[in-house]
Amino acid sequence: MATPLQPVRGTRDLIGEEFRRHHAVIEAARRVSALYGFEEWSTPIFEDTRVFSRGLGDTSDVVSKEMYTFTDRGGDSITLRPEATAGLCRALVSNGLAQSNLPRKVFYTGPMFRYERPQKGRYRQFHQIDIEVLGAAEPLADAEVIACGWQVLQELGVAEGVVLEINTLGDTESRDRYRAALVAYFSDHRDALSEDSRMRLEKNPLRILDSKDEGDRRLVAGAPTIGDHLTPEAARFYDSVLAYLGRFGVPFRQNDRIVRGLDYYSHTAFEFVTDRLGAQGTVMGGGRYNGLVEEMGGPSTPSVGWAAGIERLAMLLAAPPAAPRPVAVIPVSEAEEGAALALVQRLRAAGVVTEIAYKGNLKRRMERANKLHARAALILGESEVAQGVVQLRDLDAGTQDSVTLDEAVRRLTA
Repeated sequence: MATPLQPVRGTRDLIGEEFRRHHAVIEAARRVSALYGFEEWSTPIFEDTRVFSRGLGDTSDVVSKEMYTFTDRGGDSITLRPEATAGLCRALVSNGLAQSNLPRKVFYTGPMFRYERPQKGRYRQFHQIDIEVLGAAEPLADAEVIACGWQVLQELGVAEGVVLEINTLGDTESRDRYRAALVAYFSDHRDALSEDSRMRLEKNPLRILDSKDEGDRRLVAGAPTIGDHLTPEAARFYDSVLAYLGRFGVPFRQNDRIVRGLDYYSHTAFEFVTDRLGAQGTVMGGGRYNGLVEEMGGPSTPSVGWAAGIERLAMLLAAPPAAPRPVAVIPVSEAEEGAALALVQRLRAAGVVTEIAYKGNLKRRMERANKLHARAALILGESEVAQGVVQLRDLDAGTQDSVTLDEAVRRLTA
């Protein structure tokens, strides 16, 4: 016998309880984002590689180490999407939406792909929920997307123990000032930096602040912070975001080491973090990006948004949503199958989850109903069909009544 095939490393099947957890996260995010006026978009699962190499930055770990990129039969470089934002900005431009009726408020969900070491809550094919406000420069937009994220966590019942950490990356002038300060500081400690961080020092020193190397982290503890390098305009923007968060009732703490991992961020950067998932404590993160749509060939379109890992949020759920309990329709013999199928269709049309076994005698069909954890069984024999009634058995209470078909449907939909 051939060796059974297994999922590719870093991927997994979503079945039963795991799928119900996954689905619950998506549906909660979909409901809450709709309350905030977000419309759902869907984009291709793969894109021209330039969508990500331009948008995420060549120095990012995602582009330099983690993307699934291949050349297709036409000779084009194609990449499985490692995140959603760049593709959504590309879609804004490609569909001619970047110059009218802004801002666009977009909700998105789907699988992403990154080649990295699988670990708890982190996979090579993973899933995200994502919201973006495309074309809004005001700090109120930053606060509203954060408030939406906080409400999603509350809707899921996982907000307890989750903390919003927030920082500013400033405007272009602020970042230039800060970059110069970081280069000066880390250059004095160049020999103590990891190899990756020495490369970042030349290209994007802010990335050193996000290093996971223990030696780098000790150096980062003494590094300059951006607060001392903000322009007055950038400082006012950040103060406004914090004030709006207070009005939305979203608790937060400031963390001047949050920089986010991709090149397109500016001004607000934030993460919702928890200690309930071990080292991988971020469950939602995002910020403002004011140049990404331009990288896709569109006009200047200031935007803000966040993404959240569905796998991590699903792990925080106290219990998976219960599977719907069906009703079992059971014909006593083959002669009653026609009437049984008519009843099945009537119940399904009324919104009742209904099962009918494909074969077996009365005993075996009842055993099947119990295995399905059915809440009721509707038994049809020759006399029931002749009289237009059905035996309604409550499988929890153990009671059984002879009722009309109308009464059976009424009880089961009540």
